[in-house]
Amino acid sequence: MGSVLIIGAGAAGSVVAKKCAMNRDVFTKIHLASRTLSKCEKIQRECKSEITVSQIDADDTNAVIALINQVNPKLVINMALPYQDLTIMDACLATGVHYLDTANYEPKDEAKFSYSWQWPYHDKFKAKGIMGVLGCGFDPGVSNIYCAYAQNNLFDSIDYIDIIDCNDGNHGKSFATNFNPEINLREVTQRGKYWEDGKWIEIDPLSIARMIDYPEVGPRKSYLIYHEEEESLVKNIKGLKRIRFWMTFSDNYIKHLDVLQSVGMTSIKPVKFQGIDIIPLQFLTALLPVPSTLAENYTGKTSIGCIIQGIKNGKPRKALIYNVCDHAQTAKEVGAQAVSYTTGVPAVVGAMMILKGAWKGEGVFNVEQLPPEPFLEEVAKQGLPWHVKEMAVEDLKEPLAA
Repeated sequence: MGSVLIIGAGAAGSVVAKKCAMNRDVFTKIHLASRTLSKCEKIQRECKSEITVSQIDADDTNAVIALINQVNPKLVINMALPYQDLTIMDACLATGVHYLDTANYEPKDEAKFSYSWQWPYHDKFKAKGIMGVLGCGFDPGVSNIYCAYAQNNLFDSIDYIDIIDCNDGNHGKSFATNFNPEINLREVTQRGKYWEDGKWIEIDPLSIARMIDYPEVGPRKSYLIYHEEEESLVKNIKGLKRIRFWMTFSDNYIKHLDVLQSVGMTSIKPVKFQGIDIIPLQFLTALLPVPSTLAENYTGKTSIGCIIQGIKNGKPRKALIYNVCDHAQTAKEVGAQAVSYTTGVPAVVGAMMILKGAWKGEGVFNVEQLPPEPFLEEVAKQGLPWHVKEMAVEDLKEPLAA
């Protein structure tokens, strides 16, 4: 059906390439490019069908333009770092090629991810006659699509959304992150916030926590953090009164994070070391395990979903839409742990939606603005089945027990 260019050969990018290679009825030509050619070549050897590879500096828009012209894809799947979103979007604009990513833009010198840089591309993409799909991972991504499905099918109006994300896996390392350490630690250490009654409320990092009962995992301590899908869901879920995002972190993770922060290792400000400017967080990233190496012997599950409360047929309703993914099963299928799998598979399905014409449009879109039903049907087939669980409505103002 179409040719795709995948930029980024990290843990999730590897999943995207391998899953595309399993669906040749849709992906007729697959090209993988990354700053490190050896990573691409390793993935190339592990794919079930033939893909081509090359080296690319995704910070260089002209280089990306040249690669797009060489490969001639219908769609670019951006699995690179969030810092590189804009250069790749600029290259897609210059070449008239559709664009899809899994995480919104974040400047290198400030830990502040926001759609405020990418949304202004809407008119330029529309004028070019191309489509840009933003945030098509799991969260953001599938979480947004669960909310869109709920708005279309389960509720007449939605009041409260709590996105809940648990990784109950064990990789056996003393400290490691499940995706790029630099991006992970920037996300976790910035101030948290949530949206309620028409305004954003900021909190100190990891200052609010509570127990949440996750399907197939059980009760786990979960921390309120800010996550990018809140920004778009506030715009696109009509009548929403509050949205929050909760994520589990083990006591061991928090202990290490506290120590690393206290000695300045999570800072993104340059410091002098032997006459050279280094960024502590980037140095720390070089010391930590590479996420793509964690799959072997990884045990446990991820359990991610949306608790949604509102009104249906004049009566209060609360439901949980969720997926549970097993680390051992994803390692067996594609050699990746479940966090990478749950990010990569939705990007592949989003690409399918564009190439098949199930998602159409000119401009830039968050995934909840697009039809959720065909996506959810396909993502279940591709390895991420989803479930709806009815929940007892106890208090319309508080969808989670304290």
